[in-house]
Amino acid sequence: MKRNRDKYIYDMLDSSRYVMEITGDQSLERFNEDRMFRRTIERELQIIGEAMLQLKSVDPKCAAGFDEHQRIIGFRHVLVHGYDALEADIVWHIVTEKLPLLVQQLEAAMDKRK
Repeated sequence: MKRNRDKYIYDMLDSSRYVMEITGDQSLERFNEDRMFRRTIERELQIIGEAMLQLKSVDPKCAAGFDEHQRIIGFRHVLVHGYDALEADIVWHIVTEKLPLLVQQLEAAMDKRK
């Protein structure tokens, strides 16, 4: 499949929904204690950041339409290169507070393209 803006938006939406699904009834304590759970979330967040980075290179105007697109990309860099600086409460805040807003924006973007 050709990589294009719609694919990157879909990838971000898919990963975001998955993270919200698996964290819906979970807690920061589980995030801290369960390595596999934490690594799964971190990997999905990394995919979201990488897809946003690629979207920015393919369609900068589209990427700029997402709130905090630069911070999403920046957080991807932290996940990849600064893993030792991650703070669990910040990651959990992103998952619980920021991700639902991103999902709304991604769904709206997908609806516009139909």
